[in-house]
Amino acid sequence: MRVFVTGASGFVGSAVVPELIAAGHQVLGLARSDSSAQALEAAGAQVHRGDLDNLESLRTGAESADAVIHLAFKHDFTDYAGAAEADRRAIDTLGGVLAGSDRPFVVTSGLAGFALGRTMTEDDAASPDSPRFSEHAALAFASRGVRVSVLRLPPSVHGEGDHGFVPRLIEIAREKGVAAYPGDGSNRWPSVHRLDAARLFRLALESAPAGARLHAIDDEGVPVRDIAAAIGRHLGLAVTAIPAEQAVDHFGWLGAFFSLDVPASSTLTRELLGWRPAHPGLRDDLEQGHYFHDRAA
Repeated sequence: MRVFVTGASGFVGSAVVPELIAAGHQVLGLARSDSSAQALEAAGAQVHRGDLDNLESLRTGAESADAVIHLAFKHDFTDYAGAAEADRRAIDTLGGVLAGSDRPFVVTSGLAGFALGRTMTEDDAASPDSPRFSEHAALAFASRGVRVSVLRLPPSVHGEGDHGFVPRLIEIAREKGVAAYPGDGSNRWPSVHRLDAARLFRLALESAPAGARLHAIDDEGVPVRDIAAAIGRHLGLAVTAIPAEQAVDHFGWLGAFFSLDVPASSTLTRELLGWRPAHPGLRDDLEQGHYFHDRAA
């Protein structure tokens, strides 16, 4: 298939592109900068210039493809509402092109907003009050002749080159001189290696039925105190608890995310698509040291 991929040069997208090409697919990657375009060309993909705010570029990219994987998201946590709205518009635009064609459309979502008090499964629908509209916007196309699926990523998609939540926690530990965690640190973060996530995106593209909700989950829930302990051990810093109500003061915008307890299972995804994570889990990945060597002070 010829696959249009948004977010193709990002941390996850740059793993999805070679996964697709190795499986015999052609990739048309959305690029908003010269550096992104060069990275895509080097990976063997074709380049389509544009961004999430350029709906015409999204429309023409989808029109020229057999399938779409939507990975791009504006990770602006100072204006999350604006980022979520841009994502909704992009999904509506891409899905509108695919309507009535039965073409595959894989849309990325997350686990924020699911405070269930138990392990979340693929059967749990997104709340109507979720701050991110991805799932509701995407799954609406299942009844409009699109083989759409939603792929939920955990808070930590890890691996070499990560520039997400865990690297920011490491930066904060260096800045504050202590590796902290909120409350008693028992709240849990699920996680997955970027290469395992990339394989699941390909499997979803090839085989997921319309309306499927998929979980890219390896570790079902790593207690955040374990993440802080690994950071403290590698940086030689004390590991300490801070009152939960002070999390935002200590961690900034990341405090709300680091306080989440969102354990999640991928049992149904594994049964449906035969997906099996094969790369290191988050704890083992942290012990390999690259998170700290690459960002040595």
